[in-house]
Amino acid sequence: MAAMSPHRSLIERLEALGVEHRPVPGRDDGFAGLFYRGKAFAHFHNDHELDIRLTRAVIERECLSHPKNSAVHPDRSTKSPWIEIRFATAKEIDDIVRLVRIAIAQL
Repeated sequence: MAAMSPHRSLIERLEALGVEHRPVPGRDDGFAGLFYRGKAFAHFHNDHELDIRLTRAVIERECLSHPKNSAVHPDRSTKSPWIEIRFATAKEIDDIVRLVRIAIAQL
């Protein structure tokens, strides 16, 4: 049996928190919105990158930084409450799940 992809694993873990994964019809690049109780708070750019709305305070506290080679938001303001997070490993998925818990608690 093939191992589950990091993307699929993350989606399953988020769905267990009550997060709704909404792929965009007609797109095959992995773009999909994430909603909690009907409110959008994050979206996948592709199968290995999540753009999540936290707050500047959380982003700074967590020492998160915008990827220098961002293809989707290359000119994002350093004051933005949104942050792109790339993932491939189980540890990175664990970190994202923790950040999603913070994000949905703020909704």
